Amino acid sequence: MSARSRLLYVTDLAYQAKGRRYCDEDIHLSSRLREEFTIALAHPADAAALMDGFDGVVVRNSGPVLHYQDAYDAFRARAAERGTRVYNPLTARGDMAGKQYLLDLTKAGYPVIPTVDRLDDLGLLPAADEYAVKPKAGADSIGLHFADRGRLAQLARGDVLIQPRIDFLYEVSFYFVDDAFQYALHAPDPARRWDLAPYEPTAADLDFARRFIAWNTVDHGIQRVDACRTRDFGLLLVELEDLNPYLSLNLVDDATREAFVAAMKTSLHCFLAAPSAPAAQ
Repeated sequence: MSARSRLLYVTDLAYQAKGRRYCDEDIHLSSRLREEFTIALAHPADAAALMDGFDGVVVRNSGPVLHYQDAYDAFRARAAERGTRVYNPLTARGDMAGKQYLLDLTKAGYPVIPTVDRLDDLGLLPAADEYAVKPKAGADSIGLHFADRGRLAQLARGDVLIQPRIDFLYEVSFYFVDDAFQYALHAPDPARRWDLAPYEPTAADLDFARRFIAWNTVDHGIQRVDACRTRDFGLLLVELEDLNPYLSLNLVDDATREAFVAAMKTSLHCFLAAPSAPAAQ
């Protein structure tokens, strides 16, 4: 490894995300990483062909994998074959591996929105006026539908998840680098998911979020724990974003943003220096 490590920074600068400007975040973040690393940007469809010339690959705002599934599968296969260091590591167990973790966490008794994947298991969920049905391989609300119990049979076909529709107060996201909490943001209006404001978490909030960080066992990487605040003021996990979580860095103050950048730089240096570990297939 050279004195100045070379990183392939994977991003789709043209992706149009509802309520977010991916390109602005990645232009800023990649420019800051360039202070300590040699950086080249690549579209996710080109990552597999380019990554051999770099010490590591950083996957950032690359958009839903569904839009380039074949290229992503080729990237994972080549990274496993070559032992390429990918940040976040491809062994992560949250959204990186699909939505199976919501089923696993439900069965294990974690505070997650209760989830099943078969109509026959509907009785395991709390009673609800409406249910959410979403693809196991979904992202960014793609394929999400709401239905009453009578319509579930029409929608719950194939590889889908079924959840009760939760009447929550607001959503809140906790952002981590490695296992270190960085900041939290919340959406005060449930109808405006990406209209976010700074949030000061309680000790109990952080204990909640850290349970999922510990479960995921990602030594080096960026994770976002998305939760909803229920009417009884508890928290339930909505998603564990560990593939390419958007960070909303434009919404935090300068000191918080600087601290995040510094933490990410340190994390990447440690990640590149660590002994190699087997890659996920």
